[in-house]
Amino acid sequence: MNPTTVFYIIISFIIISFAIDQILDWLNARHFDDPIPAELADVYDEESYRKSQSYKKANSKFAALSSGFMLLVTLVFFFVDGFAYVDTIARSITDNEILVGLIFFGIILIGSDILTTPFSYFKTFVIEERFGFNKSTRALFFADKLKGWIMTILVGGGLLALIIWFYQLSGSSFWIYAWILFSIFALIMNMFYAKLIVPLFNKQKPLEKGSLREKIEAYSATVGFKLDNIFIIDGSKRSTKANAYFSGFGSEKRITLYDTLVNDLEDEEIVAVLAHEVGHYRKNHIIINLATSIVLTGFTLWLLGIFVSQPIFSEALGVTTPSFHVGLIAFGILYTPISGITSFLMNLLSRKFEYQADDFAKNTFAAAPLISSLKKLSRNSLSNLTPHPLYVKFQYSHPTLLQRYQNLSQAK
Repeated sequence: MNPTTVFYIIISFIIISFAIDQILDWLNARHFDDPIPAELADVYDEESYRKSQSYKKANSKFAALSSGFMLLVTLVFFFVDGFAYVDTIARSITDNEILVGLIFFGIILIGSDILTTPFSYFKTFVIEERFGFNKSTRALFFADKLKGWIMTILVGGGLLALIIWFYQLSGSSFWIYAWILFSIFALIMNMFYAKLIVPLFNKQKPLEKGSLREKIEAYSATVGFKLDNIFIIDGSKRSTKANAYFSGFGSEKRITLYDTLVNDLEDEEIVAVLAHEVGHYRKNHIIINLATSIVLTGFTLWLLGIFVSQPIFSEALGVTTPSFHVGLIAFGILYTPISGITSFLMNLLSRKFEYQADDFAKNTFAAAPLISSLKKLSRNSLSNLTPHPLYVKFQYSHPTLLQRYQNLSQAK
């Protein structure tokens, strides 16, 4: 196989991946005007359902436009030997391979972010604003961008530098050391994400004493689950959409509730949502997800170790000097079919875990308040109640509202 053949294989993978996403989006869009299932008839009134349809269509058109634009830019960049040009710039600055790799990816990531920022700005301040979701300010939007860049430089750049260093020291066996590094990093992020990262973007405060905390503590006592770390996060500074999540384990486990969730739901409904999150912990979903992620990362790095040193990948992208960073780009695209399969399986596992967490909440607390909370959250976020089944299988990490309703409505 020659570099030209590899180049066109890479291009075909990019186009096929785009086409699959577009087909799934098209199938899903055909169901936007479907009637609401009878079980969910109380989620929307006629006016709010029309609003949800408009929101879905606006997002669908925007996604098609933005992804089509990025596909065009990507193809042009490939065909004009953009990677070779960026590699030449990086090598004109330094001959240190670690620094060359950092500069190479820095230019590409900054260039990509500059191109995509207008789209994210439009989505935030036009689409989300039009439908009443956006609470972010322009100053906050660009402050988040700046913080994201700084984190990418410090964390992403640091990890990349270590990986290239491992590669220089051990060649194709670098993946072993990189796997250990990523495993430690994943463990730290799972344990301390709420303490290390969240405060950079949001304020958190412990849930104050009152009826809600008393009901949460009473529930925790009934299931023998010690839960001292219950935090409220100021999600309303960016959006009206609500959320809750469980993070950490052991002494670092905590429940984080968005202030929008607390404002939108009744106390019983919030406890039901929390019971669902406790179910994730009790069923060891956090540990399983972490372990699965580490195994998949190891598998990916092992494959990368086999292929990244092959000069043909760099040559396929127009770079005559075999380079780890250019090989990494080629590998990332050629890995797309495998990542598609693993993503499909991870979504399948995630939906199974959601059912298990719902069952835990139903069996240890009650189904009715969880159902009503899910309906409220769907209504407040203008969720799609009639997604295409194939779209759900490939894109949804959670079951649909109808599926969760049917599961929760079954007798214990």
